[in-house]
Amino acid sequence: MEIVKTAIQGCFLIKNALFRDDRGYFFESFNHEKFARLTGWKGQFVQDNESESTYGVVRGLHFQKGAHAQAKLVRVLTGSIIDVVVDLRPESTSFGKVLTIPLDDKNEYQLFIPRGCAHGFSVLSTKVVFFYKCDNYYNKQSEWGIDPLDETLNIDWRLENKEILLSEKDKNAQSWQAFKEKSAI
Repeated sequence: MEIVKTAIQGCFLIKNALFRDDRGYFFESFNHEKFARLTGWKGQFVQDNESESTYGVVRGLHFQKGAHAQAKLVRVLTGSIIDVVVDLRPESTSFGKVLTIPLDDKNEYQLFIPRGCAHGFSVLSTKVVFFYKCDNYYNKQSEWGIDPLDETLNIDWRLENKEILLSEKDKNAQSWQAFKEKSAI
């Protein structure tokens, strides 16, 4: 397991050691002791989630606020995405920064996203199966979002605008400016 720091404080790209042979591959997708030693994160994951999406879907930018904020460890089981993280922590040295990283079923990378960051992804393959661990339980009343197409953030979802498929919730999400004015986190 190799841990790579990203431009967002506390956010890490995890490159797993894959063992391949003519039968397929094996890798250890998570080891709490190793992960804590390499990242310094001492939390505990309590919930696993999985989603399936089709080409052009953009999910996000989602986050939970307050006591229900979540750290996430994300990966792609099938397909290819652009994963996006936005640092929402005003006290962070990377506040407002946007990170985009390709994740797919070939590179087997994982991304650790700390609490206080918005998260989203765009689907670049015909279908994607996306898996993630959370260190806090989902709480509907604490769920927030930022418009994934907000021009201020200038996110390259690697899709043409006409290809992007958004949920109604994401279409109606607040702007980056509105978020900053509310200091939602």
